[in-house]
Amino acid sequence: VQLQASGGGLVQPGESLRLACVVSGINFSIYPMGWFRQAPGKEREFVATITWKGGGTYYADSVKGRFTISKDYAKGTMYLQMNSLKPEDTAVYYCAAGQRYGTGPQLRGGSIDYWGKGTQVTVSS
Repeated sequence: VQLQASGGGLVQPGESLRLACVVSGINFSIYPMGWFRQAPGKEREFVATITWKGGGTYYADSVKGRFTISKDYAKGTMYLQMNSLKPEDTAVYYCAAGQRYGTGPQLRGGSIDYWGKGTQVTVSS
């Protein structure tokens, strides 16, 4: 099983980035998927999740209205579109697969079967 995250980089405040997580080795269509992040000196925190059916999304209050999570079933890929980035969004971003047929809240609560390696996002002027 591999979850390969990419798309991070250095941007200025107010700019945008799109992260991608390519999933292989599992049936992508039956897992809820999500993004977490960890800033230096802080614990890993929930960012966003999307249900295995793709119809439900949940966001941390800090990113609501700025970030959008989505899935492309044909490509086995999850995305995180990040707009209006702020310096406090600086972190390593990790993608995760929850438990089969699990819910978004369960994933948000830490019910994770698989983690990907992170991708660094730095927002600085």
